[in-house]
Amino acid sequence: MSTDTNKSKTAGRIILAAGSIMCLWVGAALVSALSSVGWSVSTLAGQYMTAIGMVKPLHTLVDYYTHIKGIEYLICVAFFVAFPVFFKYVNKAPKAVKANK
Repeated sequence: MSTDTNKSKTAGRIILAAGSIMCLWVGAALVSALSSVGWSVSTLAGQYMTAIGMVKPLHTLVDYYTHIKGIEYLICVAFFVAFPVFFKYVNKAPKAVKANK
Protein backbone atom coordinates (compact mmCIF):
# COMPACT_ATOMS: atom_id res chain seq x y z
CA MET A 1 0.00 0.00 0.00
CA SER A 2 2.91 2.33 0.62
CA THR A 3 4.01 2.00 -3.00
CA ASP A 4 0.61 3.30 -4.14
CA THR A 5 0.96 6.25 -1.78
CA ASN A 6 4.48 6.96 -3.02
CA LYS A 7 3.32 6.76 -6.65
CA SER A 8 0.48 9.19 -6.03
CA LYS A 9 2.81 11.61 -4.20
CA THR A 10 5.29 11.40 -7.08
CA ALA A 11 2.52 12.01 -9.63
CA GLY A 12 1.28 14.97 -7.60
CA ARG A 13 4.78 16.46 -7.47
CA ILE A 14 5.20 16.03 -11.23
CA ILE A 15 1.87 17.78 -11.88
CA LEU A 16 2.83 20.56 -9.46
CA ALA A 17 6.19 21.02 -11.17
CA ALA A 18 4.62 21.09 -14.64
CA GLY A 19 2.02 23.61 -13.47
CA SER A 20 4.69 25.80 -11.92
CA ILE A 21 6.75 25.77 -15.12
CA MET A 22 3.67 26.71 -17.19
CA CYS A 23 2.80 29.49 -14.76
CA LEU A 24 6.32 30.92 -15.03
CA TRP A 25 6.15 30.73 -18.85
CA VAL A 26 2.78 32.52 -18.95
CA GLY A 27 4.05 35.18 -16.55
CA ALA A 28 7.18 35.77 -18.65
CA ALA A 29 5.10 36.00 -21.85
CA LEU A 30 2.70 38.48 -20.24
CA VAL A 31 5.51 40.67 -18.89
CA SER A 32 7.25 40.58 -22.28
CA ALA A 33 4.05 41.54 -24.12
CA LEU A 34 3.29 44.34 -21.68
CA SER A 35 6.80 45.75 -21.99
CA SER A 36 6.53 45.77 -25.78
CA VAL A 37 3.37 47.95 -25.68
CA GLY A 38 4.64 50.37 -23.05
CA TRP A 39 2.96 48.68 -20.04
CA SER A 40 -0.54 49.52 -21.30
CA VAL A 41 -2.95 46.70 -20.47
CA SER A 42 -5.73 48.20 -22.61
CA THR A 43 -3.47 48.41 -25.67
CA LEU A 44 -2.38 44.81 -25.18
CA ALA A 45 -5.99 43.65 -24.79
CA GLY A 46 -7.02 45.57 -27.91
CA GLN A 47 -4.20 44.07 -29.95
CA TYR A 48 -5.05 40.58 -28.70
CA MET A 49 -8.74 40.92 -29.54
CA THR A 50 -7.90 42.28 -32.99
CA ALA A 51 -5.44 39.45 -33.60
CA ILE A 52 -7.93 36.69 -32.75
CA GLY A 53 -10.72 38.32 -34.75
CA MET A 54 -12.98 39.25 -31.84
CA VAL A 55 -12.74 42.92 -32.78
CA LYS A 56 -12.26 44.09 -36.32
CA PRO A 57 -10.60 47.41 -37.03
CA LEU A 58 -13.04 50.05 -38.27
CA HIS A 59 -11.36 52.34 -40.76
CA THR A 60 -14.15 54.76 -41.64
CA LEU A 61 -16.99 56.50 -39.86
CA VAL A 62 -19.49 54.57 -41.99
CA ASP A 63 -17.98 51.26 -40.80
CA TYR A 64 -18.26 52.40 -37.20
CA TYR A 65 -21.84 53.65 -37.60
CA THR A 66 -22.91 50.43 -39.32
CA HIS A 67 -21.39 48.37 -36.52
CA ILE A 68 -23.12 50.42 -33.80
CA LYS A 69 -26.44 50.29 -35.67
CA GLY A 70 -26.24 46.49 -35.89
CA ILE A 71 -25.66 46.22 -32.15
CA GLU A 72 -28.54 48.63 -31.54
CA TYR A 73 -30.90 46.48 -33.61
CA LEU A 74 -29.90 43.36 -31.67
CA ILE A 75 -30.59 45.13 -28.38
CA CYS A 76 -34.00 46.27 -29.67
CA VAL A 77 -34.95 42.74 -30.70
CA ALA A 78 -33.91 41.46 -27.26
CA PHE A 79 -36.13 44.05 -25.56
CA PHE A 80 -39.06 43.33 -27.91
CA VAL A 81 -38.87 39.70 -26.83
CA ALA A 82 -38.14 40.31 -23.13
CA PHE A 83 -40.71 43.04 -22.43
CA PRO A 84 -43.90 41.04 -23.15
CA VAL A 85 -42.57 38.14 -21.08
CA PHE A 86 -41.74 40.47 -18.21
CA PHE A 87 -45.12 42.25 -18.52
CA LYS A 88 -46.96 38.92 -18.32
CA TYR A 89 -44.90 37.92 -15.28
CA VAL A 90 -45.57 41.18 -13.44
CA ASN A 91 -49.30 41.35 -14.24
CA LYS A 92 -50.30 37.74 -13.75
CA ALA A 93 -53.44 37.24 -11.71
CA PRO A 94 -52.97 36.13 -8.13
CA LYS A 95 -53.85 32.53 -7.43
CA ALA A 96 -57.16 32.07 -5.66
CA VAL A 97 -56.88 30.55 -2.22
CA LYS A 98 -59.44 27.82 -1.61
CA ALA A 99 -61.16 27.99 1.74
CA ASN A 100 -61.55 24.75 3.65
CA LYS A 101 -65.19 24.12 4.61
